[in-house]
Amino acid sequence: MHEMALCEGIRSIVEDQARAQGFARVTILRLEIGRFAGVEKPALEFCFDVVMRGSPAEGAVLEMIDLPGRAMCYDCMVEVEIDDRLAPCPRCGGGKLMPVAGDEMRIKDMEVL
Repeated sequence: MHEMALCEGIRSIVEDQARAQGFARVTILRLEIGRFAGVEKPALEFCFDVVMRGSPAEGAVLEMIDLPGRAMCYDCMVEVEIDDRLAPCPRCGGGKLMPVAGDEMRIKDMEVL
Protein backbone atom coordinates (compact mmCIF):
# COMPACT_ATOMS: atom_id res chain seq x y z
CA MET A 1 0.00 0.00 0.00
CA HIS A 2 1.94 3.01 -1.23
CA GLU A 3 -0.66 5.36 0.25
CA MET A 4 0.99 4.81 3.65
CA ALA A 5 4.33 6.02 2.25
CA LEU A 6 2.59 9.01 0.64
CA CYS A 7 1.09 9.97 3.99
CA GLU A 8 4.45 9.61 5.71
CA GLY A 9 5.83 12.10 3.18
CA ILE A 10 2.93 14.45 3.86
CA ARG A 11 3.55 14.17 7.60
CA SER A 12 7.21 15.08 7.09
CA ILE A 13 6.22 18.18 5.10
CA VAL A 14 3.65 19.20 7.72
CA GLU A 15 6.15 18.82 10.56
CA ASP A 16 8.84 20.76 8.65
CA GLN A 17 6.41 23.58 7.91
CA ALA A 18 5.11 23.64 11.51
CA ARG A 19 8.68 24.22 12.72
CA ALA A 20 9.49 26.75 10.01
CA GLN A 21 6.21 28.70 10.16
CA GLY A 22 5.48 28.32 13.88
CA PHE A 23 2.01 26.83 13.78
CA ALA A 24 0.78 24.21 16.22
CA ARG A 25 -2.08 22.55 14.42
CA VAL A 26 -3.42 21.85 10.93
CA THR A 27 -7.21 21.94 10.72
CA ILE A 28 -7.61 21.30 6.96
CA LEU A 29 -5.09 19.91 4.48
CA ARG A 30 -5.94 20.11 0.77
CA LEU A 31 -4.28 17.73 -1.68
CA GLU A 32 -4.42 17.98 -5.45
CA ILE A 33 -4.43 14.52 -6.98
CA GLY A 34 -4.13 13.91 -10.71
CA ARG A 35 -6.40 11.42 -12.46
CA PHE A 36 -3.41 9.22 -13.36
CA ALA A 37 -1.57 9.45 -10.02
CA GLY A 38 -2.56 5.90 -9.08
CA VAL A 39 -3.79 6.95 -5.65
CA GLU A 40 -6.61 5.01 -4.01
CA LYS A 41 -8.47 7.80 -2.24
CA PRO A 42 -10.23 5.66 0.43
CA ALA A 43 -6.88 4.05 1.30
CA LEU A 44 -5.19 7.47 1.40
CA GLU A 45 -7.86 8.82 3.71
CA PHE A 46 -7.50 5.83 6.06
CA CYS A 47 -3.70 6.09 6.06
CA PHE A 48 -3.85 9.85 6.61
CA ASP A 49 -5.81 9.41 9.84
CA VAL A 50 -3.38 6.74 11.08
CA VAL A 51 -0.10 8.40 10.07
CA MET A 52 -1.03 11.89 11.32
CA ARG A 53 -1.55 10.70 14.92
CA GLY A 54 0.80 12.63 17.19
CA SER A 55 1.59 15.21 14.50
CA PRO A 56 0.31 18.79 14.03
CA ALA A 57 -2.17 17.33 11.48
CA GLU A 58 -3.78 14.88 13.90
CA GLY A 59 -7.56 15.22 13.47
CA ALA A 60 -7.20 17.44 10.39
CA VAL A 61 -9.75 17.23 7.61
CA LEU A 62 -8.25 15.88 4.39
CA GLU A 63 -9.75 17.45 1.27
CA MET A 64 -8.83 15.81 -2.02
CA ILE A 65 -9.10 17.88 -5.19
CA ASP A 66 -9.24 15.96 -8.46
CA LEU A 67 -7.06 17.18 -11.30
CA PRO A 68 -7.86 16.09 -14.87
CA GLY A 69 -5.59 14.11 -17.13
CA ARG A 70 -4.16 16.17 -19.99
CA ALA A 71 -2.27 15.15 -23.09
CA MET A 72 -0.71 16.71 -26.15
CA CYS A 73 -2.24 15.35 -29.35
CA TYR A 74 0.41 15.11 -32.07
CA ASP A 75 -2.26 14.65 -34.74
CA CYS A 76 -4.04 17.99 -34.19
CA MET A 77 -1.29 19.66 -32.11
CA VAL A 78 -3.66 20.66 -29.30
CA GLU A 79 -3.47 19.93 -25.57
CA VAL A 80 -6.65 18.09 -24.57
CA GLU A 81 -8.26 16.68 -21.44
CA ILE A 82 -8.47 12.87 -21.37
CA ASP A 83 -10.13 10.41 -19.00
CA ASP A 84 -7.82 7.49 -19.75
CA ARG A 85 -4.17 7.32 -20.78
CA LEU A 86 -5.09 5.19 -23.81
CA ALA A 87 -8.08 7.27 -24.91
CA PRO A 88 -8.09 8.80 -28.39
CA CYS A 89 -8.02 12.54 -28.82
CA PRO A 90 -11.50 13.90 -28.01
CA ARG A 91 -10.99 16.64 -30.60
CA CYS A 92 -9.75 14.78 -33.70
CA GLY A 93 -9.93 11.09 -32.74
CA GLY A 94 -6.18 10.68 -33.23
CA GLY A 95 -4.15 8.19 -31.25
CA LYS A 96 -0.82 9.98 -30.94
CA LEU A 97 -1.17 11.44 -27.46
CA MET A 98 1.56 12.21 -24.95
CA PRO A 99 0.28 12.67 -21.37
CA VAL A 100 1.46 16.01 -19.95
CA ALA A 101 -0.52 16.27 -16.69
CA GLY A 102 -2.55 14.14 -14.35
CA ASP A 103 0.06 12.05 -12.57
CA GLU A 104 0.86 14.63 -9.89
CA MET A 105 -0.04 14.77 -6.21
CA ARG A 106 0.80 17.82 -4.14
CA ILE A 107 -0.29 19.72 -1.06
CA LYS A 108 -2.27 22.69 -2.33
CA ASP A 109 -2.60 24.42 1.04
CA MET A 110 -3.25 23.97 4.74
CA GLU A 111 -5.41 25.84 7.20
CA VAL A 112 -3.47 26.12 10.45
CA LEU A 113 -3.73 27.47 13.99
